[in-house]
Amino acid sequence: MLIRKLFGFENAHVVRNCTSDRCSRSIHGHSYKVEVILEAHALDHGQMVYDFGLMKGYIRTLIDSFDHAICFWDKDDAAYIEACKAFSARWIALPISPSAEQFSRLFFVLADAVLKQTDMRNGEADVTLQSIIVHETATGYAQCFREDVLNPRMGEIPLQSIVFSDQVRAEWSDADLYERLKRGERFVNPVAGRQVQ
Repeated sequence: MLIRKLFGFENAHVVRNCTSDRCSRSIHGHSYKVEVILEAHALDHGQMVYDFGLMKGYIRTLIDSFDHAICFWDKDDAAYIEACKAFSARWIALPISPSAEQFSRLFFVLADAVLKQTDMRNGEADVTLQSIIVHETATGYAQCFREDVLNPRMGEIPLQSIVFSDQVRAEWSDADLYERLKRGERFVNPVAGRQVQ
């Protein structure tokens, strides 16, 4: 069974080396929609694949980090990178160009790490991240599957290479969230409420 949770954020970027002159040479923005699609073949104690409310925790926090931020490829022109940092408190440096395709891979890496490092405490079984869909516009989206993350022809996205600005990190309820994720520390889901026998 598949379940889907939808998130949204506003973001600005330049996508270098693409065929569109506007996109490759001018800062522009999009109203992104991100679909996180989970798969499982069993139900938890609440008869759910995975409680939607649980995805409002660390997964939402990481996706929301991109809201009203500027993203740039860490291999872009040094002067452009410095300007982004100087004129925006909310920025994210990425090891990949911020296209919809790469955003879908990036969010897959982030959400997958959170799920793999989470101790589930309400009978969840074999919950995996099936895919991530990133809608860049109303008519265009990219969908990433696990094999796309592992594909060497698409570039590696190591957690250690993503840098969130001080302002982005200051807004997290768990200020050490990303460091904990990079260290492979465990996250623990809450215990379910009242149990019926």
